[in-house]
Amino acid sequence: MERKFVKLQTEIPGPKSREILERRNKFVPKGISNNCQSFVKKAEGALVEDVDGNHYIDFAGAIGTLNVGHSHPRVVKALQEQASQFIHTGFNVMMYESYINLAERLCELAPGQFDKQAAFFNSGAEAVENAVKIARKYTKRQGIVSFTRGFHGRTLMTMTMTSKVKPYKFGFGPFAPEVYKAPYPYVYRRPEGMTEQQYSGMIIEQFEQFLVAEAAPETIAAVVMEPVQGEGGFIVPDKAFVKLVREICSQYGILFIADEIQTGFARTGKHFAIEHFDVVPDLITISKSMGAGVPISGVIGRAEIMNTPEIGEIGGTYAGSPLGCQAALTVLDIIEDEQLNDRARLIGERVIEKMQLLADRFEGIGDVRGLGAMCAMEIVKDRKSKSPDKEAAGKMVKEAAKRGLMLLSAGIYSNVIRLLMPITITDEQLEEGLQILEEAIEAVYQNNPALSVGGE
Repeated sequence: MERKFVKLQTEIPGPKSREILERRNKFVPKGISNNCQSFVKKAEGALVEDVDGNHYIDFAGAIGTLNVGHSHPRVVKALQEQASQFIHTGFNVMMYESYINLAERLCELAPGQFDKQAAFFNSGAEAVENAVKIARKYTKRQGIVSFTRGFHGRTLMTMTMTSKVKPYKFGFGPFAPEVYKAPYPYVYRRPEGMTEQQYSGMIIEQFEQFLVAEAAPETIAAVVMEPVQGEGGFIVPDKAFVKLVREICSQYGILFIADEIQTGFARTGKHFAIEHFDVVPDLITISKSMGAGVPISGVIGRAEIMNTPEIGEIGGTYAGSPLGCQAALTVLDIIEDEQLNDRARLIGERVIEKMQLLADRFEGIGDVRGLGAMCAMEIVKDRKSKSPDKEAAGKMVKEAAKRGLMLLSAGIYSNVIRLLMPITITDEQLEEGLQILEEAIEAVYQNNPALSVGGE
């Protein structure tokens, strides 16, 4: 297929990238992972150019940070204008109106017909940390419940809340106390012969038992849930489970916190993914695409809860920076003006359609799933055992990169291919990217005909 957008001038990585890579390996620790071995020169929309002149289509979006695309002209303009006025004063030293404007808009957008407040920070993990602090302060309880396969960050508290041991937790203990892991539905891996409805009932029963056997509800400050698990493998729970968790929280005075760091800002076809489940959280954590690449995060919630900490008990030197606030305000404008929620739903429909066609061809694609433009396929060794195939998924990512497509894997077994392309991607760019994805999968399975459907 002739490429319109992907243009490869050299092998990947090219000579300039390899030269910089040598310096990276000398001066930067190996613990910081790098999915792509090339170095960016320029990026715009869903397209990236590296220092060797190679052009890529981006289906990774900086791990879901670029819903409005790379270097959106309106974001660039807003940042330039802000930088020309002042870069930083520290909101706790001298305030700026953009912080107030952003808080007001997000409180109006967030679900729930009650007074809300918002506080801003730097990263997603910091937002989760502060949500936990606020919940504990409000409830006067210490226990925190997260879910199996969940991901909430890399700080001590959020690493404790995260499920995946390697690479996020191994060797970094001891961990924070009073954190419990509850079961989370995973329909694809339900017991053989069990219907989805039966499975949902079983998981709901397990959650109820969890609050008897593992953690007394009277001691729990908050339950923290990703409406769609991100790093866990883009696992979408059924509505009955989410509603049940919300009901139990309300029954016992436990705060329900929706972690929208990867799912928010139009990724799933709504401003907040929790809106799909007809559930209103007490607190919402946000970051990633909130700032279009500028570091900023936040917590939105019921005013009486948010207002519990006393003066000086939350905040930070760079928390809610002027650049971050202006970027976030512009992102909200772009989502509305370019109708990105509608666009995300259309992208998701096309991606799922393509993935299902691929699954019809290849036995190694065990499951296709998603919500809006948050889509994934799970790679397995065979469909009967559903044994995770981390090696094949890794090869697909590498084969895609060689062809000019940036991809990410996910899942606790690293066997899920997840797509997080900018929602501003054009139809032509999307189709070219999906074609490259197909070619990458074909390259992995070409020497293993047993993994083609029917063993062809």
